[in-house]
Amino acid sequence: MDNSKKIYETENFIVEAHGKPFITRTEGGHIRIRIKDLSITDRTKIEPKVAIELARLTMIVGKAFEIAMNNRGIEVVKINYQDMGNWAYKKNELPYLHIHVFGRAKNSLKQPFPESVYLPDRKTGFYDNFESLNDEDITEIQKQIGIVEREDKYNVENWHL
Repeated sequence: MDNSKKIYETENFIVEAHGKPFITRTEGGHIRIRIKDLSITDRTKIEPKVAIELARLTMIVGKAFEIAMNNRGIEVVKINYQDMGNWAYKKNELPYLHIHVFGRAKNSLKQPFPESVYLPDRKTGFYDNFESLNDEDITEIQKQIGIVEREDKYNVENWHL
């Protein structure tokens, strides 16, 4: 993989600050939620309980990410979620299930909001100088995940987990 930093972990997934972000931290940042079993190529290959875990996790992470980045002074107004994996084929590899979670900040220049995220090939240089989330961002996201996951809405019993 890349130099991603782990933020959080569940039974089947790892949440990490993407080491080669598609959105630089000052424009909202980029988190990846990836399945631990890298042989699972997409969401159609997971069992219902794992799908429920993934849905709950994306909601918790998205909410915590938005709050955390705003607390860190990055004015995130929207969270985008993308499920892709196409670029693995460029390396003759199979993709693994992962969800990109993008913070979308007001006044962004390289990835302007409310436009769709622009994802050119890495070889174009578009992402040069994009910054990953830093340790302070990660600490704040972890703090917010701890708060959000305690909300009644996210209680594991309500999700039948």
